[in-house]
Amino acid sequence: QVLLVESGGGSVQAGGSLRLSCEASGYTFSFRRNCMAWFRQAPGKEREGIVSVSPAGHSLYYDDSEKGRFTISRDDAKNTLFLQVSALKPEDTAMYYCAADDTLGMSCRRASPLYKHWGQGTQVTVSS
Repeated sequence: QVLLVESGGGSVQAGGSLRLSCEASGYTFSFRRNCMAWFRQAPGKEREGIVSVSPAGHSLYYDDSEKGRFTISRDDAKNTLFLQVSALKPEDTAMYYCAADDTLGMSCRRASPLYKHWGQGTQVTVSS
């Protein structure tokens, strides 16, 4: 069984920053072999991808306009994925999820239904 646990969310004012973490565990789970990605879902909206990172460490953004504010990184030694978010806006308010899958090869920027493992999410609320 694979377990992904997100943390680091919270309530911040617009312009602030947060660092989200996603710790992965599981008896048969090999973190370094997985595509990893961050998604988010705001109330009443569909889940959307933010950024993915391949087992080789290459990141791809689902929307290139977010490159300046979102930074993904992975620490394979600690089985942990990170998302640094800066210059937060009220429209960034959402539940943020990490996802993992070891069947996608190096093509990790995939739609959410293609990701096999999900965390429970961490809430980010940005006030103006």
